[in-house]
Amino acid sequence: MLNHPLQDLEAWVLYFSGVELPILRQTARRLDEARLNIDKVSGRDIAGIVLQDPLMAVRVLAYIQPFRGKHLRSDITTIASAVMMLGIEPFFSKFENPVTIESMLKDEPQALLGLLQVIRRVQRAARYAHDWAFTRHDMNVEEVALAALLHDLTEILLWCFAPKLAIEIRGMQQADKTLRSALAQERVLGITLFDLQLALCHAWHLPGLLESLMNDEHTEQPRVRNVTLAVNLARHSANGWTDAALPDDFSAIQRLLRIDRETLMTRLRIPEEALPRFLEIEAEPDANQDAAPTANPDAKPE
Repeated sequence: MLNHPLQDLEAWVLYFSGVELPILRQTARRLDEARLNIDKVSGRDIAGIVLQDPLMAVRVLAYIQPFRGKHLRSDITTIASAVMMLGIEPFFSKFENPVTIESMLKDEPQALLGLLQVIRRVQRAARYAHDWAFTRHDMNVEEVALAALLHDLTEILLWCFAPKLAIEIRGMQQADKTLRSALAQERVLGITLFDLQLALCHAWHLPGLLESLMNDEHTEQPRVRNVTLAVNLARHSANGWTDAALPDDFSAIQRLLRIDRETLMTRLRIPEEALPRFLEIEAEPDANQDAAPTANPDAKPE
């Protein structure tokens, strides 16, 4: 565990590149069950398990990239493709007996709770992204969902390996609601998690496409906007449906999907008690305009 920030961005990258990433206990259990039925398990079955766990997903992607260069000209950008290339038996051999998040943080209950909250949030973002990408007839729905799942990867890593620093950042932002995420991170870590995420993408040779989809600076692209809006909605709704940013999120999602507010409320399964507020303050978006949403200063990984 890191109790103090490292000296620079390169030191952070070296540190995270030298540790074994833990996975959720539920992921380990489901993979064990699949291994027992290996003759009946398909690559898509395995991908369905992996895509619920951001750390397991990035482990698979990082492991497969060197093999890609020997056989393929293009990047492997989905978990299903990675498992297909590895083969089912080699996959299980490579990823057996993993360290679990719950065992790693068994003596850090506050950190475990904070980490599981972030993971639930990114799982939710991935579901939103998948749903909207399917609606938009995206060329590869899993790529978009995977980018949403991994969007806040470095925040998850911080909770795993430097929980005291993650708690300090969270405390600063709770004390000052106007404090931007990047500024809080620089004060505590000396770097921003967004910069660390980009550096890790390069160091781990993650697909350039996924890196682009996770980069909120490119929201003029519909696929990136799909990911960004899914991440924003998951973040803002994490504490309930009262966040002040939600109406702007809804308007931007309506423009992306070209649907009205009532249809969106139904798709998102907004609680009935919250509906009047959101329907009353609808900004009457132009359904024929697919404009980029206003930039959110906290849209990058915290």
